[in-house]
Amino acid sequence: MQPNHGTFTAPRWWRRLDELTRPVDAKTTDALAQRWRELPESVRTLGQVLGRFGVGCEGTHGVFPKCDFACTPCYHSADANKVRIDGPHTLAQIESQMSYLEQSRGSHAHAQLIGGEVSLLSGEDHAAALEIMRRHGREPMSFSHGDFDYEYLEELAVDANGKRRFKKLSFAVHIDSTMKGRRGMRRALDEASLDPYRRRVAAMFQRLRREHGVKYFLAHNVTVTPSNVDQIPEVIRAARGLGYGMFSFQPAAFVGDERRWRDDYENLEADRVWSMIELGAGARLPYEVLQVGDTRCNRTAWGFYVGERWFSFFNDEDPKDLAARDALLEHLGGVHFNAPAHLLVLRLGRVALRRPSLIPMALGWLQRTVRRSGGLVRLMSERPVPVTFVMHRFMHAADVKPAWELLERGVMSEDPRILETQERLLACSYAMAHPETGTLVPACVQHGVLDADENAALATLLPIPRRRTFSAEIGN
Repeated sequence: MQPNHGTFTAPRWWRRLDELTRPVDAKTTDALAQRWRELPESVRTLGQVLGRFGVGCEGTHGVFPKCDFACTPCYHSADANKVRIDGPHTLAQIESQMSYLEQSRGSHAHAQLIGGEVSLLSGEDHAAALEIMRRHGREPMSFSHGDFDYEYLEELAVDANGKRRFKKLSFAVHIDSTMKGRRGMRRALDEASLDPYRRRVAAMFQRLRREHGVKYFLAHNVTVTPSNVDQIPEVIRAARGLGYGMFSFQPAAFVGDERRWRDDYENLEADRVWSMIELGAGARLPYEVLQVGDTRCNRTAWGFYVGERWFSFFNDEDPKDLAARDALLEHLGGVHFNAPAHLLVLRLGRVALRRPSLIPMALGWLQRTVRRSGGLVRLMSERPVPVTFVMHRFMHAADVKPAWELLERGVMSEDPRILETQERLLACSYAMAHPETGTLVPACVQHGVLDADENAALATLLPIPRRRTFSAEIGN
């Protein structure tokens, strides 16, 4: 028998090990490159994370549009509350949308379980939805007004046999004075009156961790209007120590149910809102050091508190920190940092072996960060608490509709206002999937253009059962 001098073929187990420990898989690499190509030149900055570190966030739509609150404003169309909550429909739609997102946007991303009010789903259906999202490589975050009881949260997190379903849950909890219908306070006169509800929600998750070992991440959402913009600092100060890891503020826009527009939202300038957030944070919040899409839409500041002081992860005034940021985006973009710890260590190890210069750079960044945040002794006595501040500015439906129609035809507008809207849509960090048409759309397009027809169709498909009248019951 002649010896085989052909090309060496690695054993199957070796190829599998290579795939598992590869820092970034091919699907994610392709998705990042595609996202970068889609971005307008104006947002391809040194700090841009879209297309370099990640593809952005994702969200569900048309899954459970009904809500039991009446908020002013409300981004859902007038038909949203004519649709019943239906578990099988919800799960089928999430399966379809998440499958398409995995196919078109890579193997992992952050995705929001959002629609109407998520707690109107049964705990079982809610849990099944999260499991579907995880199965498709998504890190899910449930969006809720938080007006549910601990028993619901426990039903979501723990099965009928007392077994923990999830190691960690992520929730974005919307609590502000624009909302009407909260138990015990149907209508809040100001933000301070809602502080007990902010504490209550945080306490439920603390109890869940204490009793069942379920870790959590809590984001606090606030719709900003002219009536509460000046109360932002007090919201942050009152809730900062409760365990919320993110504070997200959304200046209201003329989108959704027109019957619930109450104020002149044109006056909510981005700089004014951000200055109020900085006042509450007690620090300057550098939002361009790591940029998410277009800063006219999103401003994000990642950092941590040590005691009462907030520090950015990267000092935007230090060239060495900016060099470390550049290295992070260039060499660690696409790495799945929420992967199991043993895989993450192996993947980062492969990066370090390929780029050994990253090790002293990372150590230098760590040394500088420890020094400027008070030194090692202080950090050992006062544990750093990561807190992110975000502002999301949605766009008015009257601008989004013509801007999107032109984009679908490949035409850029000559109207400065519509052109700005188009640029912001192209740089959107929040996508929603339409597998039936093979498209991804920005959230502002979903809410400002597509929701009305979608919810009208759902109202026919999943109508809310009408109650029988007393006389009809007598007739039966």
